[in-house]
Formats: sequence, structure tokens, C-alpha cells
Amino acid sequence: MAKFNVLKHELVPEHHLLSPEEEDKVLKELGISKELLPKISRSDPAVLALEEINGPIEEGRVIKIIRKSPTTGYAVYYRVVTSEVFR
Repeated sequence: MAKFNVLKHELVPEHHLLSPEEEDKVLKELGISKELLPKISRSDPAVLALEEINGPIEEGRVIKIIRKSPTTGYAVYYRVVTSEVFR
């Protein structure tokens, strides 16, 4: 049986792993540090799918999430990868 890629599901927003240079640029534009970004667990299905594409993702890397929005067309969010498990 083939593996299911959660990122290809129509209800899952786009997820992109930012390069360190892109991370620095985004954090500078937002005027915040990584510690202030919301977290996303390394065990999140979207992060696991990104690891299939990009290889292992270390704690502290930033993920860009692009969600469809009925009012603005799309909305961009950023999350920092953590080893915490959320329940």
C-alpha cells in the first residue's frame, strides 16, 4: 500500500520549510524572535510529510503555513518546530 501524503489533501494548508536565511528575514520583518512564534510538534503529520521531502527537520526550524482565507484570499502563518508533544 502506498503512503498517504497529508500535504496533498485539499483540507490541509500549504506547509513550507524555510531556509535559515528566509527565517532571519521573516523574523526581522516581524520584529520578533523564534521563541515568540507558535509551536508545531515534530510529530505533527505535516512536519513528518515535510521530512519525507526535505530530510530530518531539526528543532527550532521555522515552517511557513499558507491557509486559504475567505476574506483575504490567503493568510500566512509561521510555526517553530519543537520536540514537545501536544495533547
